[in-house]
Amino acid sequence: MRRKRVLPLAALLLCAPALAGTAPAAAAPQTAPAPAPASGGPLRILLTNDDGYDAPGIRKAFERLTAAGHDVTIVAPLTNQSGTGTKVMNAPSVTVKHPEPKVWAVDGTPGDSVAFGLAEVFAGKAPDLVVSGTNFGPNVAGLATHSGTVGGAVAALEHGVPAIALSTGGLSVPDPVTTVNAMGPTLDFAVKLIDRLRSRARSGPLLPQGVGLNVNHPVVGTDGKGKAAGVSAAFQDPQTVLEPDFTDAGDGTWKMTVKVALRPAARGGDVEAVSAGRIAVSPMNGDWNTGPADQAVTSALISGLRP
Repeated sequence: MRRKRVLPLAALLLCAPALAGTAPAAAAPQTAPAPAPASGGPLRILLTNDDGYDAPGIRKAFERLTAAGHDVTIVAPLTNQSGTGTKVMNAPSVTVKHPEPKVWAVDGTPGDSVAFGLAEVFAGKAPDLVVSGTNFGPNVAGLATHSGTVGGAVAALEHGVPAIALSTGGLSVPDPVTTVNAMGPTLDFAVKLIDRLRSRARSGPLLPQGVGLNVNHPVVGTDGKGKAAGVSAAFQDPQTVLEPDFTDAGDGTWKMTVKVALRPAARGGDVEAVSAGRIAVSPMNGDWNTGPADQAVTSALISGLRP
């Protein structure tokens, strides 16, 4: 498939530093109606996730983004779809429930949910932004590659709609209540980030065609309510993080365990940032071609932002 070359994110943001980088990210195919230009008013947001439409993270995101004045509609999986990545179903039908106003539950993956939302719930006029999360646990390094939360954001990018993936958690596993508490600071930051995108976009789209952001917020403090140490413009650390181990049971089955096997963090990567208690903001696109040019622009985007 022939790719269309687009300007890097730096060309569309004010006061971005002129730094050298690799070729800009390629554009995702435009298969949905283009989002309306962002303005100073509320945004129309499609909110999805991979933990399920009624999970604490997405409900808190709905409340916080709505309180910030945005018009938010949940279109998310009916059941937990963690780890489904960019998977989409190949089935003749899909069950969709509409349990309450502004909430749609799709019996499929995050990608299926976003596809249904763009085709039916937002038919004729795409949302200004797709937000996926906040996820229960981090999506850094190799975790991002297999993440349903990131997969939902990628599905939006593939349809030409700006997207942000939100995740809450560190590489250690805290008490679930602590992670839920940390979702508050995650969403406070998300509101600030969206405001920054909106103010910089002026009369244009929130992000360049095909470019999204993967945001990972650490769990800070024993109760999870602490403030992050700062914000880092990062990239996806190339390590895999999770390491499976197989043991032959001798009867044709294999026992499998998965452990966290961290290598030294790449300097400037998302693992380093989250491990240091910082919020990692990493550019991404639907065909994995984001490079240093877009990473440099993320630095300009978050300059001056505080948790």
